[in-house]
Amino acid sequence: MRFARWTFGIAAVWGIAIIAPLYFLESRIAADFPPPVARPELYYGFVGVVLAWQFVYALIAIDPVRYRPLMLIGALGKLSFFGACTVLYLQGRVDATLVATTAPDLLLALLFCLAWVKTGRSTRSA
Repeated sequence: MRFARWTFGIAAVWGIAIIAPLYFLESRIAADFPPPVARPELYYGFVGVVLAWQFVYALIAIDPVRYRPLMLIGALGKLSFFGACTVLYLQGRVDATLVATTAPDLLLALLFCLAWVKTGRSTRSA
């Protein structure tokens, strides 16, 4: 259970640190990665949903056994972003740098699955 607590706790802190500043970086992102955001409601909606999931990861870290079913859903979320960026890269629609920046999501997805397995073992032995 310690592994799950640390994994999800670190994921939550990391995610909040990375995602929360995006609320204030729309113009910077538009300048660095043109064109400007055409649908700001989609941009801020994305940021809000992703930020909310960081608090779900914090909740899982508090009680991994109780929230064990959410672990695989969290892994799916991480894999969906990594997978989407990888497919877009293979289609020539995004730069390889974007895929590289999503590598932590792939790592976290794998760690979330490992935490799910380890938490299941610890609950059966308890």
